[in-house]
Amino acid sequence: MGGTSATMTTSIARVHANACAERPREYWDYDNFQIQWSGQDNYEIVRKVGRGKYSEVFEGVNIATNEKCCIKVLKPVKKRKIKREIKILQNLAGGPNVIRLLDVVREPQSKTPALIFENINNVEFKVLYPKLSDYEVRYYIFELLKALEFCHSRGIMHRDVKPHNVMIDHEKKTLRLIDWGLAEFYHPGTEYNVRVASRYFKGPELLVDFQEYDYSLDMWSLGCMFASMIFRKEPFFHGHDNYDQLVKIAKVLGTDELFAYLEKYRIELDQRFDEILGRYPRKPWRKFVNTDNERYISDEAIDFLDKLLRYDHQERLTPQEAMAHPYFDPVRPKDWQPGQSSA
Repeated sequence: MGGTSATMTTSIARVHANACAERPREYWDYDNFQIQWSGQDNYEIVRKVGRGKYSEVFEGVNIATNEKCCIKVLKPVKKRKIKREIKILQNLAGGPNVIRLLDVVREPQSKTPALIFENINNVEFKVLYPKLSDYEVRYYIFELLKALEFCHSRGIMHRDVKPHNVMIDHEKKTLRLIDWGLAEFYHPGTEYNVRVASRYFKGPELLVDFQEYDYSLDMWSLGCMFASMIFRKEPFFHGHDNYDQLVKIAKVLGTDELFAYLEKYRIELDQRFDEILGRYPRKPWRKFVNTDNERYISDEAIDFLDKLLRYDHQERLTPQEAMAHPYFDPVRPKDWQPGQSSA
């Protein structure tokens, strides 16, 4: 970043800004949180199902109940990060479409920690998404919004929304938002780390080093995910690095709009952009429609997408506003009321 600090323009979440302040300190103060570890003897690893930057994931079984579970073995990371993830998961326990943490265990000798979760019979998104009907896309995005509204209303930003972190059991039509390892409590005016989210889903605020972001970051990531689903283009913004990622976004949303955003929040672009950022007009969403994806496209879908993928984080729909959008008329329960954060 250049000489101008982004903090000159304060930015505060439009909703749930005081969700943490309204709760007791121990709710969000994970630094003083003491983890109650269980023994690992109740669990047995069956097979490896995945790995991430911070963990390895296994299908497991609870020996006592013979029930399947998911075992996330954490790689060596700061104790503080582990405390944060566990505290957040405990705070969100029972929330709609949030993965359920069943236990936290530690191997006695190596002290390797593992988190035990409910098992989800997930269908790999690259296999599932092309098979989804227009109705099913609406249904699953609505289910994901329930989880986001719930965590935001509890003062928590997920900060890593992407298809890999959305488990779908298509037979049961259930969805779970997983991997809360990058999630963080929101306190207005706090400067957060911009090295969160996965590149293709990083909001412009992260790419221009604006640290006073909020829950609306998750809505950008959701917008990227939604765009890839309806346009059958995975990922939708395909940058080769974090700088190129912003260029890819600018080629769609336009550079005039980008500069207006930077000016509003008094953000100075990194000089590296001087070389790579040209001038681009805004590209109409309809330009991405083709015979392969037109079954997902409607005026409502385009309007919903347009209200998510905005440079200015304060202009993006909140989960509540999103759930009230006409796009979800076919899937929204008849008795749904704005203000409901539960299922």
